Amino acid sequence: MDILETIQQKLDEIEKKEHVRILHAVESGSRAWGFASPDSDYDVRFIYVRTEEDYLKLGKQRDVIEWQLDETLDINGWDLQKALRLMHGSNPTLFEWCDSPVVYRTTELWQQISRQGSVYFSERAGFLHYLSMAKHNYQAYLTGETVRLKKYFYVLRPVLACRWIQHRHSAPPVAFGALSDSMLPAELRETVAGLVEQKMQTPEFGTGTRVPLLHEYLERSLKELEQEAVQLPAAPEKDWALLDRLFLEAVRAEG
Repeated sequence: MDILETIQQKLDEIEKKEHVRILHAVESGSRAWGFASPDSDYDVRFIYVRTEEDYLKLGKQRDVIEWQLDETLDINGWDLQKALRLMHGSNPTLFEWCDSPVVYRTTELWQQISRQGSVYFSERAGFLHYLSMAKHNYQAYLTGETVRLKKYFYVLRPVLACRWIQHRHSAPPVAFGALSDSMLPAELRETVAGLVEQKMQTPEFGTGTRVPLLHEYLERSLKELEQEAVQLPAAPEKDWALLDRLFLEAVRAEG
């Protein structure tokens, strides 16, 4: 059995044992970004819905299913109710699950829900999320003279996501190629392409000395983005009616 068959089998197990229906299941992380290493695991994320009776119970139920975590598979998912609340709050992680280019299974119902993402996307929320991620990863991994080279992507990708939001005023794409093609300065493309190729071909993409050109760009960008963040307007409050309707349709379909 190959890995894709294994993933489908795991999703079937979740539905059977947890008494849920999976509406959408995708890849997250480096395989979705487009530059997985030979030893990268599979980060499977899914959205599920329970029966109407389950949602009417007084006892609180967990809204997360954590199914498997080992060297090959990392599988977990969110209840639809949680997902829609996060969509209302413009949660960037949920938007990434909506946009992942690697889809293991989906439904027309989820596609209908996903199309509403642009209604709830907040430039401010997205920008601040990716800026925080870039700053944290920079401080954690790139401040020494010797760095873990793959961590450049954990800073570069959110920096480019911020640039995308600045210029395109929409949720940034998950695929790194789409981000870099649009937002990466021309003078960095050869350097970054070399790092991508190295990461994809090397099981243990190890440590090395700083990449001066890329390091300078990231340091400059973080300062510029910090200044931009101060000027971002607050997002207007969004109505719940559309998401309420979609949630009820999903739950009643399980009845």
